[in-house]
Amino acid sequence: MESAVIETYGCTLNQADSDMIEGLLTNAGISVDRGLYSGKKNTDYVIVNTCTVKKPTEQRILDRLEKINGKGSKLIVTGCMASANADKIRAAAPEASIISISNIPEMLPKMLANGVNGDMLAYKRTDRSQFIYNPKGVIARIPISDGCLSSCSFCETKFARGPLNSFSEELVLKAVSNAVHNGAKEIELASQDTGAYGADKKTDIAQLVSKAVMTDGNFKVRIGMLNPEHLHKYIDRLIECYKSDKVYKFLHIPVQSGSDSVLKEMKRKYSADDFRAYVKEIRSKVPGISIATDMIVGYPTETEEDFSASINLLKETRPAITNVSKFWERPNATAKKSGRLSNEIIKGRSVMMARLAKSIQYEDLHHSIGTAERVCITESNSKSNIGRDIFYRNIAVNGNEELGSSIKVRIIGNSSVCLIAERCD
Repeated sequence: MESAVIETYGCTLNQADSDMIEGLLTNAGISVDRGLYSGKKNTDYVIVNTCTVKKPTEQRILDRLEKINGKGSKLIVTGCMASANADKIRAAAPEASIISISNIPEMLPKMLANGVNGDMLAYKRTDRSQFIYNPKGVIARIPISDGCLSSCSFCETKFARGPLNSFSEELVLKAVSNAVHNGAKEIELASQDTGAYGADKKTDIAQLVSKAVMTDGNFKVRIGMLNPEHLHKYIDRLIECYKSDKVYKFLHIPVQSGSDSVLKEMKRKYSADDFRAYVKEIRSKVPGISIATDMIVGYPTETEEDFSASINLLKETRPAITNVSKFWERPNATAKKSGRLSNEIIKGRSVMMARLAKSIQYEDLHHSIGTAERVCITESNSKSNIGRDIFYRNIAVNGNEELGSSIKVRIIGNSSVCLIAERCD
């Protein structure tokens, strides 16, 4: 039997794409490993699913491709870099075949069957919901769309993924049902921007979730990253979805900056006060909800006053999770023309914001010590089990619990990223 290794970099959507690739390989009778290619000579295919969001990640992938290229296994490179930066991939791995994600469903089976080589990069509008593959497991990643409606100046993912392409609601819901039937307890709806879902099909994420929770079974839905500019279209109906016990009380709404002038430069279609208002309204109607956000530090036009506005926004809104990223120029993003602040300034601001974010996260988690939670165990390692409570918080539990089991625990400690608990039922 032929064998393949799939290496995956990037977001939940990329992980879902690798699930699809695994399904295509499995259907072709090829055994699949997920992880890093070890260099074994009996591996027939190495498929690298790439990410292009950050420059350091891009460089790590290119270094990896240089090591894999020419090792004897057929190398296929896909993901966002395949569409956005194929020239860099070709320089790092001359022997690789480069295929954009939209072409994988058609081209990968042909390559496997006929030994076809070469690149396929042209954008193709494909409803990949028909290729959703969810191997049996506790967590199921279900892609719901490609592309977005935004034109953010710092991002080249739209260049890589194309315009908004929402997948079939019927087929997505079928995938949810199949995943639950196969034992999934956590359904992750994955997209470049779940907030834009359905705008090209006269539906939206609120309608999709409201239908997903009608699926029979014991599971919870995690709504993926949602751009704040779309919230006003359906916020009341989305809040209604959170009344279901089958929806994690968690929402990731990336604000990126607390300065309206920087948001304007970023081409983000909302203000800092819009974000404040959304957070206030959602928290008032969904008590305890975990709000996650993203912040970019060191955007080319960011002044000390702009940075202070971002710091103040975090202090006011106190997100449960803040992902802090340094600004990086991307080749196909318009912000690259705006110059760059000094590395010293960017590093200093990044350290300051990251410390604030961690302190907020630590303090908020610390308040839960002594409380009891019901946790679904979704991951395990040699030291502990990792579960999620209804607010999608990471909870580490000692012991040997079965994946997918629901247990009652008492919170006995915390770090800045997780709660620590012991079983109490």
